[in-house]
Amino acid sequence: INAEYGAFNSTVMGKNQDDKHQWVELREELGKTVEVVRTRDEHIRKKDLPTVTIEEVARHNNTKDMWIVVEDRVYDVTKWYKNHPGGYGPLLGMAGKDATDMFTNFHPHYVWTKKLPYMHCANVVKPALTEEQQDFQALRAELLRDGLFETRLTSYYLPLMCWIFSLLGVAIYLTATSETVLGRLAGSFFLGAYFQQMAFIGHDLGHNGVTHNRKIDLWTGQVLTSLLGISMAWWKRSHNTHHVVTNSIEADPDIQHLPVLALDQRMLKGFYSTYHNKIFRPYILDPIARLFIRSQHLLFYPIMALARINLYVQSISMLISSSEPVELQWAGLAAYVVFFSGLGWLASFTASPAEAVGYVTLAHAVSGLLHVQITISHFAMDIYSEHESPKYVSPETSWLRVQLATSMNVSCPAWLDWLHGGLQFQIEHHLFPRVPRHNLRQVRTRVMALCKKHDIPYHEYSFWKANSLVLSRLYEASCAART
Repeated sequence: INAEYGAFNSTVMGKNQDDKHQWVELREELGKTVEVVRTRDEHIRKKDLPTVTIEEVARHNNTKDMWIVVEDRVYDVTKWYKNHPGGYGPLLGMAGKDATDMFTNFHPHYVWTKKLPYMHCANVVKPALTEEQQDFQALRAELLRDGLFETRLTSYYLPLMCWIFSLLGVAIYLTATSETVLGRLAGSFFLGAYFQQMAFIGHDLGHNGVTHNRKIDLWTGQVLTSLLGISMAWWKRSHNTHHVVTNSIEADPDIQHLPVLALDQRMLKGFYSTYHNKIFRPYILDPIARLFIRSQHLLFYPIMALARINLYVQSISMLISSSEPVELQWAGLAAYVVFFSGLGWLASFTASPAEAVGYVTLAHAVSGLLHVQITISHFAMDIYSEHESPKYVSPETSWLRVQLATSMNVSCPAWLDWLHGGLQFQIEHHLFPRVPRHNLRQVRTRVMALCKKHDIPYHEYSFWKANSLVLSRLYEASCAART
């Protein structure tokens, strides 16, 4: 099996070895590895399409004229991009660019055959792949060959769900039966731990990394919203965008936290967010930013303790007022009614309004560990402006290189993997987002070997060192704000 998509002179196993126009490729379908027989002219719906250069494609890079490249074909997604199930952000981030590696690692096989052909508008001439790019694609084929895209539902997720629901059970028991404030606050602590652990399940579902069946994972996500309080529709739109344009000042919502946090002094000048479709005002014109950012390194952990509230606001705002199609919109809103009713029921066991506020606040503060875990994966890494240094336009700014430059791992022993929920392998997760988290430790070893071969920096630190690096980054930006 030849793992390189561009190797048109490959042959099919068990087929005529003299046939130079066919080859076999490994792909993922519903969480299983499948062998796909490919041909040069597969899935062509229109004949005599033009052949263009990659420079011509680059001119089609906006919402009114949006092309992307996958392999050696150009697809016009202008009329469809707002209907993209993963949100429009990833397509906007790759507009006018070669999206082959991004597309390959985010989509199962059926998207290639049932979705892409209808948008095929041209063919493209591209530079040959470098050895590094070929090795990365060969690594994906190796992961597929070894079954690392396959989920262990009964041996992994079943015990994991029992553990998570036991946290919820303890939280309910302590809250409902304790006659003391301390006992009820212990229930709040376990509720926060439940929120933190269940969020990782939501993360897995959002990447279709549990059943790998999009419809099943999507509906399961609505149930999860009622149990967790985070919208799956909002999460998909935000998180998928983050994956593609990681640490882009203008495009990544996961680093756009003004007026509360600024990770880079360039943000202090103000910028237009392509995700939020708004201008973040310059620091000097924003009194709230002046209040927070000068001390953001000191306020970081208190902010993380309350960060979950921001997820509620963004999720509900999108479900109510989104300008783009939202899948299962009413189911998402109904799930929030269930969630807040349940949270209110638990808080009703407290003895006073003040205790109720303390109960809810403590649960959210404990779950704030999740937000620390999310932020340390990227906050201290390379942050770039697409205007100054555009990505995915050369071998030096490839999918592999960008993800390695903008993501860090957190080193931990295998017995602590449950605590980090897969986020400790952020590099591998960003490169291969559909690989189940229980296989990421194996993937890590192979990615490290690839990086060593091609002399690519691989960033992995202890949890405490990662926190220190983030605080240093925040302190540097706060110093710039004070000058």
